[in-house]
Amino acid sequence: MKPLGKGRALNFLPLLIGALAFFMVIGPRALDPQNIAWLGNGDPATHYLGWSFFRQSPWSFPIGLNPSYGLELSNSIVFSDSNPLLAFVFKPFASLLPEPFQYFGIWLLACFMLQAWFAWKLVGLITPNITVAALGAALFLFVPPMILRMTVHLSLGGHFLILAALYLNLHPALRKRRLAWGGLLAVAALIHAYLLAMIALIWLADLAAKCSRRRLSFGAAVVELGLLFSLVTLCCWQAGYFTVERAGVSSDGFGLYRANVLTLFNPQNWSYALKNLPGALGDGDGFAFLGAGLIVLSICAFAGWLRGNTGLGSALYKRPMLGLVLVGLTLFSFSNHVAIGSFELGYSLPPQVISIANIFRASGRMFWPMYYVVIFIIIFLIVRAHTPRIAAYLLGAALLIQVFDTHSGWSDVRKKFMVKPASEWATPFVDPFWKNAAAHYQKIRWVVPQNLSPHWLSVSAFAALHHLPTDAVYLGRMSTQQWRQADEKATLALTSGKYEPDSLYLMDNRAMLRALGTVDTSADLFARIDGFTVLAPGWKQCRECPQLTNEQAPTAAPLELGHTVRFDQRDSGTAYLAKGWADAEQWGTWSEGTYAEIVWRATTPVHSVRLEASAFLAPGRTQQKVIVLINGQQASTHTLDQSEGNILEIPVTPTMQQRVADQGFLKMQLQFADAISPQQLGLGDDARVLAVGLKAMTVN
Repeated sequence: MKPLGKGRALNFLPLLIGALAFFMVIGPRALDPQNIAWLGNGDPATHYLGWSFFRQSPWSFPIGLNPSYGLELSNSIVFSDSNPLLAFVFKPFASLLPEPFQYFGIWLLACFMLQAWFAWKLVGLITPNITVAALGAALFLFVPPMILRMTVHLSLGGHFLILAALYLNLHPALRKRRLAWGGLLAVAALIHAYLLAMIALIWLADLAAKCSRRRLSFGAAVVELGLLFSLVTLCCWQAGYFTVERAGVSSDGFGLYRANVLTLFNPQNWSYALKNLPGALGDGDGFAFLGAGLIVLSICAFAGWLRGNTGLGSALYKRPMLGLVLVGLTLFSFSNHVAIGSFELGYSLPPQVISIANIFRASGRMFWPMYYVVIFIIIFLIVRAHTPRIAAYLLGAALLIQVFDTHSGWSDVRKKFMVKPASEWATPFVDPFWKNAAAHYQKIRWVVPQNLSPHWLSVSAFAALHHLPTDAVYLGRMSTQQWRQADEKATLALTSGKYEPDSLYLMDNRAMLRALGTVDTSADLFARIDGFTVLAPGWKQCRECPQLTNEQAPTAAPLELGHTVRFDQRDSGTAYLAKGWADAEQWGTWSEGTYAEIVWRATTPVHSVRLEASAFLAPGRTQQKVIVLINGQQASTHTLDQSEGNILEIPVTPTMQQRVADQGFLKMQLQFADAISPQQLGLGDDARVLAVGLKAMTVN
């Protein structure tokens, strides 16, 4: 393999091809830096919002910290996947840039142009023919996995980094290799961790190969390893990779978000000519359909290989290290739950291995280097088995098929990017109160704080518009320790009724139920506004703050006498659950912790309450003791010694009824003396502290 001939004019050809492909697939509207309409949903929204808060924040150290996006939950620009490289480039000019301002359209254009550039360089290693190289480069542009990824994870559209790594690895006489590899690794580290992992492994394969062939001395290899490892570590540190501890970085999903063994041939609606193959749950991240054009070309390539004298075997034999890395990445992409179409085969791995693998839980993405090598091999065989003229005809025909057939998929992609331009998103905050509150408070908090909280997008967008830090965020990873501390802080505020005077609080239903009876309504505004439960500390004592004319106080949901509510995913019982409950499941809802609350508005006197519950029992934990209080007064004590069929009859005395009438709601408090987690009993990894599983409740 040798590189394509040099020429300044030729350098513009692949860039032009990439730009044309961009305007065909994406369209021009994304290039408007003030058009954020196409960024208003899902992951692209947090990509943009992460940058929006980052530009508003002062410089920090490390420079990637993003404290305004998350407050106590915050970490860095890396974990909002906001493309740290471009964020660092544009932040120095933040005061000069308009609002809003997004650079993601420019990024996508760069991805297409650089994809074409490095594909051109890669194909140029096997042919000096300009036409063949141009057609081959164009085939690398209409690849479904890259285009599809651009609609979800914008930074992961940078597949050109993989092509660049393959080019550096395959180049027969690379000059200034440390500079080239160092620059590529640094850029990858400042774009996305998954791309960094792939490129680092391809670099290590190249380093090992050069060392084993003695083209690089052992000492020089060690120096390169040390220098580039230090460079990558520095970039990761400054970008903010290390702001989340190991427990927060490792998540769940390895074995689910993997590649299907048939992924190269499964269109998943990206082909007019080919039908979808049966698949399995979780195939999306490993989607790597070749496209009808490349599949047809692969048949021609196979026929050429059968005639012999292509040199493919020799080329593969000379690169065992790269082959080993590609095979390893492919096996990792399949995970330990191997899917072949709709058939799945699983094998167990040690928990420690699963924990490490979950750092890159979307393992299906690791198939991308093999994907591009397959395309490169197809073009290699076409070039080596035919004359340049015939190769150009075959590549041109394949390109036409590829473009028109994959239009089945990228036509929908284009619609997403070509929505009507807008410089702001629709907002539910229409009452004049919000504008006044934004001028009065310095922060906006969601209670209880959590990642991907309800309405996070609307709340975060409102906060960004008014330059207010918020903890209503969506982050790719979050520190478990920080989340626990934020949860404890919110719990203390809900219990004590004391809230930070500089913060505007928005509450979910469970937090609202917990706050009932503790809010100082003489000083704090506690109301429903535009569908949100709002707590504005000190608002009623603020002379400059306009008071609401028709204040709607939050209340617990009513519950009719004799009516039975269930606490599964299908029924409405979860509306009465306040503190100490897990998410509803198909059968009901587990308690979580040693204390739980159920709250409702009693419109008529309640004489008794009947609960139907299961109990968490296991060897070493044969009973669950439950103490029940009604509005702070002990009502009954129960000992549950069977897993299913437990009935708790709870009397409500006249004294309790009077307290309920005075407070306007009934708060049932359950204390669990024997609550314990399955993990503590050696029954798995579930660390939730469980006691009872609530199934139904009847008020009499």
